[in-house]
Amino acid sequence: MALTLLAGPANAGKVALLLERYLTALDREPFLIVPNRSDVGRVERELLASCGALLGGQIGTFDDLFRRLARDGGEHRPVATDAQRALIVRRALARARLNGWTRSARFAGFADALSSTLGELESGLVEPGELEGDLAGLYAEYRAELDRLGLWDRDLERREAAERVAGELEAWGGRPVFAYGFEDLTGAQWTLLEALAGRAEVTVSLPYEPGRPAFASLEKTAADLSELARPRIEELQPRPDVRPPALAHLERAVFTVSELGPKMPAVEIDGALRFFEGAGRRGTLECVAEELLALIRGGTRPEEIALVCPRVEPYRASLETALGSLGVPYSIEGRIRFDQTELGRALLSLLRFAWQGGGRGELYGFLRSPYSGLARASVDWIEGRLRGRAVEAGDRTEEETMRLRDGHPLPPLELLRKAQSPLDSVQDLARFMLRAAHGLDSPPVGEGSRQDLRAFEALSRLVGELEGWRALGGSLTPDEILSALERTSCSGIRGGPSEAGCVDVVDLLRARTRRYEIVFVLGLEEGTLPRRGESSPFLDEEEARELDSRLRHSRLAKPDPVERDRYLFYTACTRATRRLYLVREAANDEGGPREPSPFWDEVRDLFAEDEVRRATTRRPLSALTWPVEQAPTDRERLRALASLVPADEEAARSLAQANGWERQLDRALGAFERRTRLSHPLVLEELRAKTSFGVTELETFADCSSIWFVDRLVGPRTIDQVVDPRLRGQVAHSALHKFFVGIPKRLGVEKLGPEQLDEALELLRECLSEAMAGVRMELTDLQRRELEQGLLRDLEAFLRDEAASELQLVPRRFEVSFGSERSPQELQRGLDLGTFTLSGKIDRIDLDPFSARGIVQDYKSGKTAHSAAQIESELKLQIPLYMLVLRDLVGVEPLGGIYRALSGKRDARGLLRADAKEDGVPGFSRNDYLDEEAFWGQVERAEELARGFVERIRGGDVRHDPKGGDCPPWCELWRMCRVRRA
Repeated sequence: MALTLLAGPANAGKVALLLERYLTALDREPFLIVPNRSDVGRVERELLASCGALLGGQIGTFDDLFRRLARDGGEHRPVATDAQRALIVRRALARARLNGWTRSARFAGFADALSSTLGELESGLVEPGELEGDLAGLYAEYRAELDRLGLWDRDLERREAAERVAGELEAWGGRPVFAYGFEDLTGAQWTLLEALAGRAEVTVSLPYEPGRPAFASLEKTAADLSELARPRIEELQPRPDVRPPALAHLERAVFTVSELGPKMPAVEIDGALRFFEGAGRRGTLECVAEELLALIRGGTRPEEIALVCPRVEPYRASLETALGSLGVPYSIEGRIRFDQTELGRALLSLLRFAWQGGGRGELYGFLRSPYSGLARASVDWIEGRLRGRAVEAGDRTEEETMRLRDGHPLPPLELLRKAQSPLDSVQDLARFMLRAAHGLDSPPVGEGSRQDLRAFEALSRLVGELEGWRALGGSLTPDEILSALERTSCSGIRGGPSEAGCVDVVDLLRARTRRYEIVFVLGLEEGTLPRRGESSPFLDEEEARELDSRLRHSRLAKPDPVERDRYLFYTACTRATRRLYLVREAANDEGGPREPSPFWDEVRDLFAEDEVRRATTRRPLSALTWPVEQAPTDRERLRALASLVPADEEAARSLAQANGWERQLDRALGAFERRTRLSHPLVLEELRAKTSFGVTELETFADCSSIWFVDRLVGPRTIDQVVDPRLRGQVAHSALHKFFVGIPKRLGVEKLGPEQLDEALELLRECLSEAMAGVRMELTDLQRRELEQGLLRDLEAFLRDEAASELQLVPRRFEVSFGSERSPQELQRGLDLGTFTLSGKIDRIDLDPFSARGIVQDYKSGKTAHSAAQIESELKLQIPLYMLVLRDLVGVEPLGGIYRALSGKRDARGLLRADAKEDGVPGFSRNDYLDEEAFWGQVERAEELARGFVERIRGGDVRHDPKGGDCPPWCELWRMCRVRRA
């Protein structure tokens, strides 16, 4: 008995020859080893297509063979599952002496990295006694924990199987063994092959040619297999006739030693090779999706097309967007984390709320899902109330949710809390969620239902594993259950392996044993391919090589990562039988250039420059649309048509007319040119009937009539209550109102002076505390302290300025409302300006001892106070119109009005009569004092502005007319009023 090695380059027919020999040996019950579980069914289908029936033999993976051999040995232990193994590693860590690793061991990643390293050591048949240092102690403690529990892990089972075949003659009955798709053999796999080669005929296929750089990472495996197989080595020659000339040339020449390259004959690409360059990942994948759609429409079966990624996971979201938007059917092969499924996200969200003190986001992340059993409208309504009050804490969220549900508890939470154990509650909750989402009346159908069932299957499997852990005497905390759920994965979430009618999305490892007509290789940018090597924090490459030199079978040292990726890129390029596409991102999503992978340049250098240029398709970041004739969908054709207008409007309109797209084109072109004037009769009727207008409303109209329309008439509001300048101003106004009202009673004076400052500051703190208590928004401790301390600092400084002020007038009236039902009776009618009345609220009126003359003070919570000139130039109406309110409605002779900034430099600026400077109102900026004619002239102009604004409002005259001509940077309403922005 011996090993036969079939070696040769890609497409030399090695696997076909191996499968042919497998069929010839069917009467001896051969065993065929394939690389992945997904390959089993595919190879079975290929064999059935060639022979019609398989009446013998067995096809499986190395693990299938290991499992069978170990269980036939008689002393087989139960095998710890991945979840149980993670718990065993954590238990071993808790018992081991960690020395310098104590701080690092607190993080979950430490245990995961240790688990991976222990798996490598066991696969290399390394014993704890053959190691040194802290790793030896951790490994010994882990093995001791397995022995205490009477378990093996998967790697120990492999070791037991390999050693059994090596040491027991009856372990293998002489059945022929065939294997392919393996380049890096672990110690256990090598030991098993070596032992089998002594008992049976073993045939191994290995892609390898001596001296070629593409196969440099396989040199050790090739040397070991050649030594074992000699002289039964069959070297198959290249078969350039089975591929288009360009692809055959690529296979022979890529990564070839530089001095041989120029001697190779020139080969035309002839459509067999294409190069795609795009800007940004999504833009690049959209270019790929467009080509996929054209190929499928041209007759290529989707299952004969593959997208090969360095790793699938970083591309998953972008691929789902790009391929899904164009309706390209695709199947992502591999596994997906449980928390990336809809069911998993919802379940974990609720468990984090219940077990880890989560807040409103976690609870409502579950309740909004279809798995909660609650109507979405009801959930949104309740959440809106909580967000409007900024309720975040978990206990308050649950309390307020129950109150808004009329005291009814949440069934999922009740289910969790009534279960006998946290593990039991997880299974019960998952069943509840499936019933809530899909009901019991009919079986679930559709892709979403299949995804839920796969996720539920993975969860049920995990729960079974954890129940097995409890049966072994292990304990489980809610945090450990959550951690296990986060690490578990589901198979085939998007399609299945090589699903009929779907484009395959696979990684480099899975692609190397497949065949497709069309192959796209993605990720050909520097930093993406070749990939950076990953080393273990516990076992670096130098230590691994030292162990390999001491131990016969360990095989721990990994090949050079660049050489490994060079080989995987070579195999990916040779999977195509008709056409190969190489794809790279020439720029990132922000437009920054990205250098090409050296593999990209290697392939391009194999062909003539003109040929490569013709075979290259570029899509820049500025290409927001396709050319009209290339647009893959109706939606993209319409977008392309609209973008054609600036270059050739006549052609665009002709195309629109020919295809019936006139209305869509007109809407697109008029998106920023729609009429803004209000024209609906009912709206105009309501506006004409309006008799009362607020002063601040007219100021908003002066800023921009579109802002007035959206903010005042449409009235959108944010759901979330946040600590913003408006809230800060409300609290400051409330505190100052309480303070000035309380001065006479508390301090026995009407006007604050320096001698009352200490008592006044104490009163201010009390008033601020009362104002903070009136905030209905639920603030965190940090938010409350930040708001209160910030206001206290500003208001204390404001009071010091107030005490030092030369102003002789006394604060008498506060929060003076006019023009509303809540105003004092004599002020309810508002300020009559003929065709309408004004309403509003004056923060403070300071009066002389006889209450005959006074000024208005308006608090500003920010740092800005407007001067007399700014009041007119910036169309500020409050102070000028308050002069009329003071004179005609309150019955007080106005001496002026000032804005008081409460923060920053706390400026006090405004509009004052010059005569008042020597008569009770000194100490303000000299530019704010105006003579009688200028003062009343400015008031009259403000009144005329107000009349004009009211007439425009009543006529529905809404425009894009921001003050100064440009939209202010703080305005967030431009999406609704459709103003062009840079």
